[in-house]
Amino acid sequence: MIRIAGFGLVTLLLAACSGQTDGTAQAVGAAGATGTAAEPGVPAATVAFEGGDKLSPKDPIVVRASGGTLQAVTVTNPQTGNAVKGELSPDKTTWTSNDRLRYAATYQVAATAVNQAGAATEQHGEVHTLKPAGVATASLFQPASGDFGVGLIIGLKFDHDITDKAAVEKSFKVTSSPAQGGGWYWVGKREVHFRPQEYWKAGSTVKLETTTFGMPIGGGVYGGQDVSATYKVHDSWVAKADGKTHQIKAFHNGQLVKTAPTSMGKTADTPPRGPTPTFNGTHTVLGKEEHKIMDSCSYGVCEGDPGYYSAPENWNVRISNDGEYLHENLKTVGVQGSANVSNGCLNMNTENAKWFFDTFNVGDVVEVTNSGGPQLSINNGHGDWGISWSAWQAGSALHG
Repeated sequence: MIRIAGFGLVTLLLAACSGQTDGTAQAVGAAGATGTAAEPGVPAATVAFEGGDKLSPKDPIVVRASGGTLQAVTVTNPQTGNAVKGELSPDKTTWTSNDRLRYAATYQVAATAVNQAGAATEQHGEVHTLKPAGVATASLFQPASGDFGVGLIIGLKFDHDITDKAAVEKSFKVTSSPAQGGGWYWVGKREVHFRPQEYWKAGSTVKLETTTFGMPIGGGVYGGQDVSATYKVHDSWVAKADGKTHQIKAFHNGQLVKTAPTSMGKTADTPPRGPTPTFNGTHTVLGKEEHKIMDSCSYGVCEGDPGYYSAPENWNVRISNDGEYLHENLKTVGVQGSANVSNGCLNMNTENAKWFFDTFNVGDVVEVTNSGGPQLSINNGHGDWGISWSAWQAGSALHG
């Protein structure tokens, strides 16, 4: 029963049920509007809900009172039973949600407002969030926090194709301290990488934040939950491996601290397998394994095939996705420093392999030159550093 008489009743119904030109939602509910008797000559307070039937979950639900103040607001998602948190404005005329809303959800709203005479009116209604054709959620290349080398590559992978790459790229924010610029590079329709022009400065803190949630990103697809990460960049560790001199040199903050003989991948066509040269270009450390069975079946040469091998190796520092490592190999010690005979890895003796294993960590750099192999590609580990800066900038959806 609506217990508001005369002018107060008319005012309330206009706010609650009529079409409005200011973008506020129609507040329609089974309970309708109720209230206490108004003092003659004092208009009843009115309540309006903003949001409507296609509210982006990134935007808040807003409840406004006119001709009075809000006394209570309750917003509930009946699908989950969860209440939505929000705050009243200082003058108590506006309530704004501050919880993350869901896609394709219905929110029931109940609000009570009082006019200047203290008469209360209550309004019920619903706000509906939009239902997207798909939700593109991003995942991080690296853990959301950690300690990395100066070759750190920041990357995001989406589980849907991104049609509007420019809009999505604008929603990314990377900051570093000390400040260092950089740029994004799209690797296909679902993957995007970030790096500076030069290696990260030692001691940097690098932060990534996305604000894609709730954004239309093309084809009816909207952004999924945002991600954030904070990376710490440790001292600069860069190894330079030369296929002509058969030496690998390690530099700490630019100073040479270690030189070791090595044997890279063979370039000769020696049966039963052909050439297996190490990839040229800048690699970064992807991970480490103290002991590992190196099995050629990992790249298609399996037991029974010519050239098959399966051997335990120690002190393994992985530098590409297709099986390149710095590691110990006692079988090639005799030619380490003079010939390249491996299946693509950088072989060393026990002492040197363990030193690199103990010293180099994820994100540290291994630059390979004169190996006789092709350039390390961007999708084979982190071959990003082999792309020229001009080409990298051209790979941005905003600057390409």
